[in-house]
Amino acid sequence: MEETLVLSQENLNPKIYTVTQLTEEIQVIIEERFDFVWVEGEISNFSAPASGHYYMVLKDEKSQIRAVMFRLQARYLRFLPENGMKVIAQGRIGIYAPRGEYQIILDYLEPMGVGALALAFEQLKKKLAGQGIFDEDIKKPLPYLPQRVAVITSPTGAAIRDFLNVIRRRFANINITVVPVRVQGDEAAEDMVKALQIVNDKLNVDVIVLTRGGGSLEDLWAFNEEKLALAIRRSQIPVVSAVGHEIDLTISDLAADLRAPTPSAAAELLVVEKETLTNRLDKIKERLVSGIVLTIKYQTQELERLAKGLLDPRKRLADIWMRLDEIHSRLFRGINLIMRDRWTRLNTQGRSLLLHSPMHIMSSIKQQLDFQKTSLARTLKSRLGEKKMALFLLEKRMNDLNPLSILKRGYSITRKLPEETVLRDVSAVKKGDQVQVLLSEGGLKCRIEKVESDKKI
Repeated sequence: MEETLVLSQENLNPKIYTVTQLTEEIQVIIEERFDFVWVEGEISNFSAPASGHYYMVLKDEKSQIRAVMFRLQARYLRFLPENGMKVIAQGRIGIYAPRGEYQIILDYLEPMGVGALALAFEQLKKKLAGQGIFDEDIKKPLPYLPQRVAVITSPTGAAIRDFLNVIRRRFANINITVVPVRVQGDEAAEDMVKALQIVNDKLNVDVIVLTRGGGSLEDLWAFNEEKLALAIRRSQIPVVSAVGHEIDLTISDLAADLRAPTPSAAAELLVVEKETLTNRLDKIKERLVSGIVLTIKYQTQELERLAKGLLDPRKRLADIWMRLDEIHSRLFRGINLIMRDRWTRLNTQGRSLLLHSPMHIMSSIKQQLDFQKTSLARTLKSRLGEKKMALFLLEKRMNDLNPLSILKRGYSITRKLPEETVLRDVSAVKKGDQVQVLLSEGGLKCRIEKVESDKKI
């Protein structure tokens, strides 16, 4: 009974969270539980906005999760992620509070089935091939028996020693100029690009040899840089690329005018054999990296241990970066909508202004006036004709009814004086009355001498 009473009281007074409070508690639970995870899946909905961040969705047959790799980590990727690519990713789970969504914030990304460097190599190879950098018809032929050779390589490496040994053995009279550069590391490609430019501008040589010894794909990566391939194609002097072992193939090998499988083979290709080679060079042993691998592993474990005790500022930066991207997208869409609305309104007002322009109205009024003028002239002409005809008929009728016209036919009009009333009957006068007789020409004043009726006449 007591337990039942306690449960009832809790139900009557539950703890009520705000959305922000609930999201923050979920965020703490998830981010502490999944601070470091590995995930494998397929990339979809990949996008790379101007901010330099990578946004994507990692999915398998049944589920998917949003993922983001921010600019600071993305710049270290050697390859460009693509939709449909299966990858292994390492990161941490984070909550983006403004949308209440969880996602994985990536620190590392690697394609499944092939290494990141191998994929980056294939992507760059495909890109440069499409630009024609590897076309055979643009490659320059090597001069026969060159006298002056510039070798761009590390002055302390095995490659230059092998190259010089073969040259001295086969043809010792060739002038060799060694241009020292770094052939491994992040700055190596830039060193070699500058060296190619210096040789073209300042040295009088027949051939340039770009070489180094063997190594892993990571060791040889400087020779897979795009800027080095473009510098090789810009060179006015033929370039021979001799990097690593026979099985090693680099972008510089494909871009060069001639590829030699090894530094020694480059020397053999450049000069005519003076003596038959008796022994082939032993394969260059690969440098051991086990000590470096162990050191990196130890340092990584130590870094992870120390990171657990530190607050990760990337969590706050992650939210800010995503919010900035979201605001940027909304602002861009808003500007486009406003511009389209203003353009539509401008076109509508322009058409309305053209329709109500004074010139348009004057032209319409002028057309109406011309029409009314023509109609009025036609109506006046018709009415004038009708009036002339009516006047003619009236004039004719008046002429027909004019007493003077009757008088011209021999008739006369007799009026009694002094009343000047027209006599129509003889009974209106008597003997001695004065009358006036009107003729067609003049008139007569007479006195009645005798009155006779019609019967007597």
